[in-house]
Amino acid sequence: MASAKSSRSRPAGHSGVFPVGSAAAVGSGGGGGGGGGGDGGVQLADKLKIFKTDNFDPDAYVQSKCRTMNEKEIRHLCSYLQDLKKASAEEMRRSVYANYASFIRTSKEISDLEGELLSIRNLLNTQAALIHGLSEGVQIDSLTSGPEGSAEDDISNVEDQEPSEIQKWSADFPDMLDVLLAERRVDEALDALDEAERVAVDAKRKQTLTAAEVSALGRSVSDNRQRLADQLAEAACQSSTRGIELRAAASALKRLGDGPRAHSLLLSAHDQRLQCNMQTIHPSSTSYGGAYTAALAQQVFSVIAQALSDSVDVFGDESCYASELVTWATKQVMSFALLVKRHVLSSCAAAGGLRTAAECVQISLGHCSLLEARGLSLSSVLLKQFKPSLEQALDANLRRIEESTAALAAADNWILTYPSTGIRPLARSSAANLALQPKLSNSAHRFNSMVQDFFEDVAPLLSLQLGGSAMDGITQIFNSYVNLLISALPGSIDDEANLDGLGNKIVRMAETEEQQLALLANASLLAEELLPRAAMKLSSINQSSMDDLRKRGTDKQNRVPEQREWKRKLQRMVDRLRDSFCRQHALELIFTDEGDTHLSAEMYINMDNTVEEPEWVPSPIFQELYAKLNRMASIAAEMFVGRERFATLLMMRLTETVILWLSEDQAFWEEIEQGPKPLGPLGLQQFYLDMQFVIIFGQGRFLSRHVHQVILDIIDRAMAAFSATGMNPDSQYSCFCAVSFRAMTGSWTSLKKLSV
Repeated sequence: MASAKSSRSRPAGHSGVFPVGSAAAVGSGGGGGGGGGGDGGVQLADKLKIFKTDNFDPDAYVQSKCRTMNEKEIRHLCSYLQDLKKASAEEMRRSVYANYASFIRTSKEISDLEGELLSIRNLLNTQAALIHGLSEGVQIDSLTSGPEGSAEDDISNVEDQEPSEIQKWSADFPDMLDVLLAERRVDEALDALDEAERVAVDAKRKQTLTAAEVSALGRSVSDNRQRLADQLAEAACQSSTRGIELRAAASALKRLGDGPRAHSLLLSAHDQRLQCNMQTIHPSSTSYGGAYTAALAQQVFSVIAQALSDSVDVFGDESCYASELVTWATKQVMSFALLVKRHVLSSCAAAGGLRTAAECVQISLGHCSLLEARGLSLSSVLLKQFKPSLEQALDANLRRIEESTAALAAADNWILTYPSTGIRPLARSSAANLALQPKLSNSAHRFNSMVQDFFEDVAPLLSLQLGGSAMDGITQIFNSYVNLLISALPGSIDDEANLDGLGNKIVRMAETEEQQLALLANASLLAEELLPRAAMKLSSINQSSMDDLRKRGTDKQNRVPEQREWKRKLQRMVDRLRDSFCRQHALELIFTDEGDTHLSAEMYINMDNTVEEPEWVPSPIFQELYAKLNRMASIAAEMFVGRERFATLLMMRLTETVILWLSEDQAFWEEIEQGPKPLGPLGLQQFYLDMQFVIIFGQGRFLSRHVHQVILDIIDRAMAAFSATGMNPDSQYSCFCAVSFRAMTGSWTSLKKLSV
């Protein structure tokens, strides 16, 4: 009765073990957090308020909602109620997980208290029987007032009286019980003890036994109960006691009223068996970490599964026992995780062996899933223990990719080739799919191959929520590789900003325009196609894993924006390389090796100091710009097959860099607008010719709309400076057009030869 009362008084909660198919499974590590606090929790409480009222009538509720509804609206209502039911169940699960440690501790204390109360009750019953017997004996002695002779007659009458059947059974009971205990006939001994208790109660009520005999029978029952309990406990502690015998001993102890002790002995026996079996498993006797993990997991989780079966068979679904089972199983899984970390994951983490580490985690989680199907969830314990080691292995793997790529970049000739035999291809080499293979330099091929392997190793670990760390890590090492490519540009040697983070890494210079364009081909192909394609392996998981991700709120639809943002980050790094490339070539055009400039205000202002009319051709810097753009466009057409847009944007960016430099050069415009010598008609005509030349050769290929407008603004600014001298630029317009036409038609053939 004490147990029943305490179970009614304690708060309702999960027992720790649920039948298969239950809406929630007990977790021992718990990641639920609070019980749905915040706005979401208040909103859910408001939705459920109507169902919590005492006078809630389901039929009336359905009639009020469905009276005017059509079939579609009824289906929508059913879906809404199902979602509300799921949300309510999840909220309850979170609440249980939030206080589960306290719940287990309280249940254990209640269980211990029940055992103590039972012992006190037995002690009080024994004491009451003893006091009752003593009081009856004193009363009989005090009432004996007859003569001595009559007392002797009564004694002789009692001695002559034949003992009753109950008195005979009571006298034979201790000997009979000794025989049953000696022969280990436990069930019969339990039945005899129960029968003795019933006889004592019945004899006391009917007064068929004296008080002294009832007291003696009670003491015998109590002593033999304790004796049987000790005998059962001793048997349960024997290593040879397993299976049916162990369950029978625990069941008998529970029947004796010592359930907490029985359950503890049951778990202790399984623990002893596990420790004995684990002595045969040694890391040195296996060829690799996966075999050791598999052997160890087989022993640990099979014992936990057997303990779960025994506990449910003997004790059912009582919360106090289930909580103790969860605590014990958590301890065993913690010990298992520490062994795997010590003998496998530590070395894997230090060496960057992500694949082996992932295999060990998958083996462990596979065994956990078998227990989860039976209502015991322990995966969160493993994930909490394994995650730091896996993160360390992930970081070490990323460092290895970065260092290996940097070593190859030091000797890379920056010539694009198809994957070699030692590099993992994207598809089998054949004449049909050769075009599908990427053309990259040696370091880029190695980078791509290692990243593909990396994502394959990380994909099974999404349950650890390492996907974000993996993507961030690839972003960092790609940024480091882009820094290496930037440092391979000859002009980056003088740019300290581009050398940050390179340390003592040595990179082979890309001397020719073809090699420098190969740098851009490496970065653009990796960022636009190869890395996003490799990252898709994180989403190409089996359907069960995808279902698990959806439960966690990280399904594929939610991941798509993250992948797009990640791809934009990679593209911004490529843009940084492209800008460095364009800046270098723009500086080569504008400045000489001695630091002088090919594009200055004096070259236009001094034209009006000559006596003879100059030869109207574009200035050398713009001729060289035209030639460079055509050479690079020809090379890029072969390198960027299928990605012509990138090549076009690159050429436009180079033109834009030169024009924006001219537009923003304060020294140039201060000389034009405020210098001691004004801009004359010939200088303005040459400037107009140069700008028109850029517009004509750049249209559709090398010139964006934005740069086109910048050129027009530059022309307007030059004409405004010319007007400030008091001259009318409109009077020179027809001359501008004639000069531009002759210059374009007269020198176009020579410019084409120059571009070649």
